[in-house]
Amino acid sequence: MSKIRVAIQGQEGCYHEWAAQQYFEGQEVEVVCCKTFQAEFEAMAADPSLLGIVAIENTIAGNLLQNHELLRHSQCQIVGEHRLHISHVLCALPGTRLQDVIEVNSHPIALLQCEVFLQTQLPNAKVAEMADTAGSAKIISEQHLEGHAAVCSEYAARLYGLEVLARGIETNKRNFTRFLILQDKFAQKPLVERKDINKASIEFCVRHTQGSLTKVLTIFSFYGMNLTKIQSMPIIGREFEYRFFIDLTFDDYMQYRKSLDAVLPFATDFQILGEYKENTEIYNR
Repeated sequence: MSKIRVAIQGQEGCYHEWAAQQYFEGQEVEVVCCKTFQAEFEAMAADPSLLGIVAIENTIAGNLLQNHELLRHSQCQIVGEHRLHISHVLCALPGTRLQDVIEVNSHPIALLQCEVFLQTQLPNAKVAEMADTAGSAKIISEQHLEGHAAVCSEYAARLYGLEVLARGIETNKRNFTRFLILQDKFAQKPLVERKDINKASIEFCVRHTQGSLTKVLTIFSFYGMNLTKIQSMPIIGREFEYRFFIDLTFDDYMQYRKSLDAVLPFATDFQILGEYKENTEIYNR
């Protein structure tokens, strides 16, 4: 069985790695850890055989606009998607009790998402921001920091040999992230087969005239396309003009291609970011 190499933002134990392990379940996965999303796309550009996984939207934080732009300027295409329920745990060195915790470490966003739990259950503990969730768990484990606890995924807790003190400590339980699976556009063996394609992500601009966007959306409706997402971004240097990112699903691939041909006269800077199989299943920790 061949090994699959996947670039991620973060380090081993982060939610990106957990999503990659779930998506490629049953296969041996080697992750290439990158500090930033920019570094991740640079790694994929330097090594076209490298796959990638990037978060694109979250039900609480919204869309990751930076990743839309990185994808648009890259040589990558979307070949799949994965949805993950983000649920945090509080973990510490084995034998630690909740009342023993004097400091809680994690990424600032994760700490904010667990604010109610920390205020009610650990009101006297110091809260210290760290670079990421998994890194917090790793440091506690490697440096044997007694009295310290990390807010991270249960996967990270297991990976670094920490004991879970509390599960599901996030305030909002409806926290889900959608990830995109990326592959080089010119890969000899695309991960997705034509027969499985029923979803596409595209981006375009419309001419700065009345009703331009309405015409595009009407064409998609006429051809039976189902728009599952539409995201606008201002175009730098072109006042009050916008770029649109759209996800659409369909039952007939040829009808989908006809809809694109019909849209082209009304759109500029048109690009297909990926054609892939829709995945609505949500994976838990």
